Amino acid sequence: MESSTDGQVVTFGKSLIVPSVQELAKKPITKIPPRYVRTDHEPSSVLADHDQLTSVPVIDLLKLAAGDFVDSELERLHSACKDWGFFQVVNHGVSMSLLEEFKLEIENFFKLPLEEKKLLWQQPDNHEGFGQLFVVSEEQKLDWSDMFYVTTLPHNLRKTDLFEKLPLKLRETLEEYSIEVKNLAMIILGYMASALKMDVVEMRELFTDGVQSMRMNYYPPCPEPDIAIGFNPHSDADALTILFQLNETEGLQIRKDGKWVSIKPLRNGFVVNIGDIMEILSNGIYRSIEHRAIVNSTKERLSVATFYSTKLDSELGPARSLIGLSNPPTFRRVPLEKYLKEFFARKLNGKAYLDFMRIKHGEENAG
Repeated sequence: MESSTDGQVVTFGKSLIVPSVQELAKKPITKIPPRYVRTDHEPSSVLADHDQLTSVPVIDLLKLAAGDFVDSELERLHSACKDWGFFQVVNHGVSMSLLEEFKLEIENFFKLPLEEKKLLWQQPDNHEGFGQLFVVSEEQKLDWSDMFYVTTLPHNLRKTDLFEKLPLKLRETLEEYSIEVKNLAMIILGYMASALKMDVVEMRELFTDGVQSMRMNYYPPCPEPDIAIGFNPHSDADALTILFQLNETEGLQIRKDGKWVSIKPLRNGFVVNIGDIMEILSNGIYRSIEHRAIVNSTKERLSVATFYSTKLDSELGPARSLIGLSNPPTFRRVPLEKYLKEFFARKLNGKAYLDFMRIKHGEENAG
């Protein structure tokens, strides 16, 4: 992610350049290279009971829009954010024809020849483009996936030269999708403010020009899926993540009560999860949750995660309308830019980064 501050370009993060897993998976291999072998994570067999597949709450935005008559739906949202950190939304208002078009363009994007993708590959000083994120050493284990990461909103944060190299139809569809998903994020954030009894104006001011980025994910078939991982366990650094899954292959798992629970995305729905910023903003009432992606021996999986955060010049900390003598802040205050830079400089490790933001016992709150 790049931004311009007082005429100077600020780069939020970088990641070591790695080979394409999609190209590797095209070869007739039966064993994965050692750098992708992951003996440091629980196998996908460590799962909760299958009936929990349907337990991830589903929130109907039409019911929420109906107002006072269905406070129960607002309570369902509040409970989902507190107890799960994940939910699915239906009746979200994003056009099905746009979703189908976007899906087709992303599928075509990952089918581009490697030589064309190389023009869109990450640069050593910036993590936007094709590659992997959070690779900080040559010895580090790698995920069995390729991704394309791009900052989409606000416009002044875009890496313009990268954006303009995208296939025209993808760029046009991405433009439309980014606006639709921003509008959806703002609607959900408004309901969260009501559920938290937080000042709605404070929420709106923090997020109106919020930072939005997207990560397009491609998980190729893997000959040894039980010893590989598609995406390392982590919680998201943003406030709200909206996931659009492009095909039927399952792979997303969340850690619930010490077990990994698989999420089966609803057709025509979005999977939404709470990020660390929202846990900080809600002063710990809402919880981000660890999640990961596993891989399949025969099927590919494609998804697009859209990350939405507060505006770049905001100060991150518990909402001022929520804290007081009876509810003291449990997280420190830092500028959002500093928070994001430090997040992207680290290797992903569960929720360790959020712990860094907690006010330690006896520590004075600077804010």
